[in-house]
Amino acid sequence: MSVYVVGIGLHPARVAEHGLRLEEMGWRTARAALDSAGATRRQIDSVTLGACDELDGRPISSMLMTAPAGGYGTDEIKVTDSGASAFALAYARFLSGESNFGLVVSWCKTSKTDVSSVMRLRGDPFYTRPLGIDDTVADALFAQAVADEFAVDEEEVSRRVAAAYRRAARNPRGMRHTTPSEEALGQSPLVALPLRAGQRAPFSDGAVALALASEQFLRTNPGCKPLARIAGVGWATDEYRLDRQRLRALNSARAAWNSALSQAGLQGASDLDCIELETPTGWHEAAYIRAFGIEQGDKVTPSGGSFSQNPTFCTGLINAAEAVLQASGRAGEVQRLGARWTAAHGCHGYAQQGNVVIVFESVGAVQ
Repeated sequence: MSVYVVGIGLHPARVAEHGLRLEEMGWRTARAALDSAGATRRQIDSVTLGACDELDGRPISSMLMTAPAGGYGTDEIKVTDSGASAFALAYARFLSGESNFGLVVSWCKTSKTDVSSVMRLRGDPFYTRPLGIDDTVADALFAQAVADEFAVDEEEVSRRVAAAYRRAARNPRGMRHTTPSEEALGQSPLVALPLRAGQRAPFSDGAVALALASEQFLRTNPGCKPLARIAGVGWATDEYRLDRQRLRALNSARAAWNSALSQAGLQGASDLDCIELETPTGWHEAAYIRAFGIEQGDKVTPSGGSFSQNPTFCTGLINAAEAVLQASGRAGEVQRLGARWTAAHGCHGYAQQGNVVIVFESVGAVQ
């Protein structure tokens, strides 16, 4: 059974969205996905949410967000790992025959929350939390490990970050930040050795919704046209410890990558035309490029990825939207010509403990 993405909703990227409540952001984004699909709310039979109570600043946020996100009177499940994880669960629901038309919706207002404080609370209460480990420290430990494992240096990281900003500057759906020079990046303040402030993707506010449909739904609703077929979805979670071996091995990333490509019938990165990576820092791009065996740099994250917009919890699902736009030839100024096979990557947890990889195929190739 094949499952398709038939609609996309992206909230305009903002440093801080002061004009709308989360409920309004969720409603507008879900509404945009339904309009894109040419469908109505009454046709929805499932909603899968990707949301974090702590980042939303409210307990059990889905009680307030389910209805505006399209789930009024509809079956709803919430995932608290990441927006990309919500996509993986939604796909499983379709494959099980539980759903024929549904929404995957995720959002994050980083401007309303101290992200580092939230991440400190994710630590083990007896070992890591008393040390004050947060996302900054965890990412720095990751950078140290991959620097040793792959011989990554600061010059390479600065080159990658500057290039990501240049790509992001062309993306009409992103923040279009000013592109810093490699020299400025290399001289930005150290936040935790070896990680520098300029090497981190700036946070933003945003929301994203994807409408998914089964073959059966498309047969009975011919006005609903698919944008891309979901060819494979892989996800994996590493052990919790932040030891040297876990950080440098990237086992969960490799497992998710290999699973998704195997399901799609692909051999490796060379079979893909576009790969949207979630890279909270330039060190992450350097590591994932090597772990995934990506040799053609021009196919990596044409949207700019995290350096285009980074509502941290749902950045991976935004990558999925960008990969679908590439596969459907609708990516605009960042479109790669002839993109048939595309992939999206999302990561979450301390030092990217969990990873999700999604492979899409152009519907032109399967009709």
